[in-house]
Amino acid sequence: MSVRGHAFGIDIGGSGVKGAAVDLATGELVHERIKIATPHPSTPQAVAEAAAALVAEAGWDGPVGLTLPSVILGGVARTAANIDKSWIGTDTRALFSDALGGREVTVLNDADAAGLAEDHFGAAKDFEGLVLLLTFGTGIGSALMYRGTLVPNTELGHLEIGGIENEHRAAASVKDRDELTYEQWAAEVSTVLIGLENLFWPTVFVAGGGISRDAGQWIPLLTNRVQVIPADLRNSAGIVGAAMAIDAGIRP
Repeated sequence: MSVRGHAFGIDIGGSGVKGAAVDLATGELVHERIKIATPHPSTPQAVAEAAAALVAEAGWDGPVGLTLPSVILGGVARTAANIDKSWIGTDTRALFSDALGGREVTVLNDADAAGLAEDHFGAAKDFEGLVLLLTFGTGIGSALMYRGTLVPNTELGHLEIGGIENEHRAAASVKDRDELTYEQWAAEVSTVLIGLENLFWPTVFVAGGGISRDAGQWIPLLTNRVQVIPADLRNSAGIVGAAMAIDAGIRP
């Protein structure tokens, strides 16, 4: 499904719709990423029109992979985080395919896309076994990869450990809201990681989200047993993962 070894990915977030063609051999963007502000309200039709405008600006005429901050089952959005709640129940494949002139599309969760990219091209590319990516932001997104295969829609941020949802305990927003020091916040993150490693026994955790830029200030403070490494691809991870998903025919 690639065009001359390239595929096109679009990462849809609460503030921006970002996209680019991706070199599938290297994971690098073929051109400068294009960004359009996420419409407000971020209704399905408005966002689909923004995605179509982005693809037109790029001059891309092939299939397109897209991410959403949603659980995607059979192409249908089942949740909506940081986008309009009218997404819930939307057939996202039909919506984006229609907006893009009937071309083939695939849609997947944004953390799942980042996990695909980090596992194949990024921080976890040299690790075998089970890779668990966690994105620390307003909530906690997750992606579970086993030897290159994605287990979609894990939503481990909503798992309760010690009677508290992981993202209510250790999202980056909790650190900001409660004015926690890195040491205090790292203790909460450690509780989450220990709970997850006792369940899944991953080879490595990959830490994403904006706070991963400050990894040197908090990763050394963690007390769990499994190695934690910061994400490499940062702002391009969702784009790269979406492009990989359309090329591989991944259809959650």
